[in-house]
Amino acid sequence: MSINKDQILVTEDEFKQLNEELEYRKVTLRKEIAAKIKIALGFGDLSENAEYTEAKEEQNHNESKIIVLEDKLKRIKVVKHDTSVKGIVQMGSKVKIYDIEFDEELDYTIVGTIGADPFSGKISQESPLGKALLDKKANDTVEVTSPGGDIIKYKVLEIN
Repeated sequence: MSINKDQILVTEDEFKQLNEELEYRKVTLRKEIAAKIKIALGFGDLSENAEYTEAKEEQNHNESKIIVLEDKLKRIKVVKHDTSVKGIVQMGSKVKIYDIEFDEELDYTIVGTIGADPFSGKISQESPLGKALLDKKANDTVEVTSPGGDIIKYKVLEIN
């Protein structure tokens, strides 16, 4: 798969979530903020109007988020999980691994950087563990260097 350095790899679910957030911010949130500003304008003197200041700050934050989301969406490459490929870790795969040192089973889904959330079991394909797991099969062992420099070994147990 050829990618350029400006591309952002995402799963189909991540792409959908980004589009939904953008739509929400452009349609629903813009209207809600505009209504707040309109109400705050009715309170009079803008120099001492905390509600107006707060609503304008919220508007600026929302518009900034819209710009960032639109930029991301322009650079996205959706990586589809190839269901014809069985038993090999790829983006979108759910993987059960065994941490050899801590004698512990862990479950992860391999996602793009945007959807990564290790605390809910979603790791990026660009993280050290995500990179190590890509293209592996059940019973393969991978080694990952921790931020502290230690080598951590994992065994791939299952791939869904």
